[in-house]
Amino acid sequence: MKIIDRGGGTPIVVIPGVQGRWEWMAPTIDALAQRCRVVTFSLADEPTCGGAFDETHGFDCYVEQVAGALDAAGIRDAAVCGVSYGGLIAAAFAARHPERTSSLVLVSALPAGWRPNARIKFYLRAPRLLMPVFMVASVRMYHEIAAANGGAAHGVPAAIRHGSRVLTHMFSPSRMARRVRLLESVDLRQELAQLHASNKQLQTLIVTGEPALDNVVPVAATHEYLRVWPQATLMTLGHTGHLGVITRPAAFAEIVVPFAERAAAVSSKNDSRPHYKVG
Repeated sequence: MKIIDRGGGTPIVVIPGVQGRWEWMAPTIDALAQRCRVVTFSLADEPTCGGAFDETHGFDCYVEQVAGALDAAGIRDAAVCGVSYGGLIAAAFAARHPERTSSLVLVSALPAGWRPNARIKFYLRAPRLLMPVFMVASVRMYHEIAAANGGAAHGVPAAIRHGSRVLTHMFSPSRMARRVRLLESVDLRQELAQLHASNKQLQTLIVTGEPALDNVVPVAATHEYLRVWPQATLMTLGHTGHLGVITRPAAFAEIVVPFAERAAAVSSKNDSRPHYKVG
């Protein structure tokens, strides 16, 4: 398996979203690597990853991929950070490997027990055929990019940069559809409840954008993780929505790295849950 291992200091593993390519998060990886050691990868069924994917094991392959990345990097435990679909993977890894999870970071994460809505089911009918429709519909995310860059005019260069990464490291509609379908047989609610019962002190950070700007995963849906980890720290990355790790990478690193460092340096504490807004 090909892993990306950069920087030094407190280790953080970053798991990409449903599109599967770590390269889409390159600005985030660069920002984190300036302040910590960051390990990332593309999802196991991406050809560029070189990972092991067995369709009979489905979603579990992604979960075990995290352990494989830690082993490959020679890291015993780390902060595990999952973005969107990757948040489900991160949560499952924490439940199954708590001894290797120094802290958990869930970024605009799909909630446990998530199921596709009508819009997503429409794309699942014929993912390759409907890819042009999907691409056109993605224009709706420009509002978020503009908000993160000071207005519509200033958002154009950022949108071009992100679009260039997408086109250079193209996603596969069929693999994305398969990843979504794999969740039909996955319900992590019981596993996560058991983790909470056995380890109420797991340091957890939940990061979202602003509710009005996230058009992919509703902020309220990500907040469902508070039922599992009511002691979690909530942080809102201002002026952005679902793409905060891309549109505001430096601000994102300012949130995540100190949290991971504190969790790694001290034993877990049963603190009250603070809620901050950055920016």
